[in-house]
Amino acid sequence: MFWVLFLLSAWAVAGLACLRLCLAAVRAAAAAAAAPRSAAREHALTLYEAAFLSGGPRRVADLTLVSMARQRRLLLAHTGWATVVDPCGRDDMERSVIGAIGPEGQSRIAPVRAAAATADAVRGLADRLVGAGLAVPDGGAGGVADGVRRVRAAAATVCVLGLAALALPLPTTEPRLLVALWFALPLALTLGCLVITRMEVHPYSRWASPAGQRLIGALVQRADGTADDRTFLTSVAVRGVHAIGEPDLRAAFAHREEYAEGHRERRV
Repeated sequence: MFWVLFLLSAWAVAGLACLRLCLAAVRAAAAAAAAPRSAAREHALTLYEAAFLSGGPRRVADLTLVSMARQRRLLLAHTGWATVVDPCGRDDMERSVIGAIGPEGQSRIAPVRAAAATADAVRGLADRLVGAGLAVPDGGAGGVADGVRRVRAAAATVCVLGLAALALPLPTTEPRLLVALWFALPLALTLGCLVITRMEVHPYSRWASPAGQRLIGALVQRADGTADDRTFLTSVAVRGVHAIGEPDLRAAFAHREEYAEGHRERRV
């Protein structure tokens, strides 16, 4: 009967994850109902706002770097270094990037991006979007997207616990098929919860509220069919640096992941 402990653990993991997701969905629905819809409809998203709602603070930093590079006021080398050409920032975001690069006027892109993403300018932008009902508070912690990730992890955990229970020596009175069916119940709970959430709430975003997602969709529709510099920056804001078609710029940002991985290894 030792496998029963695995079954109880599976139910606890699945039930807690599904409960958190349901509570997050209820909070999201209540926030959407309380949001000032008229104000949201009248709000015209800036590129910085679109970047935050699509990818959070780091997306804002990426957009600022790309925008300054397109204007030849910042040089982004394919080796992953940023060099200041024009030290006069035109807004708070640009001044944050220039300040993160430092007085020497040159720095690797990855630490600049990390520092700019936590600057006061980005935090102020986030507060304004949350106040307008367009962004999810606290970066989506405890939100629907976070709840979906927890339920997916719970489904995988149930499968692992089920396999572990089946690997144990079982009495002849307890067929393995029956044990597998017991574990299928919490697995069905998690999968059913994911299906319902996808039908009712999808797309779920870590940063944008439902009102914010609608504005992002409208921004993309307005940009479709044009081929100017703003459309390029809109694509970067909504889809990230992977939308960049210029090889040199893509190579410059490819060094972010290498820096982040090395930084994690040093901390460990």
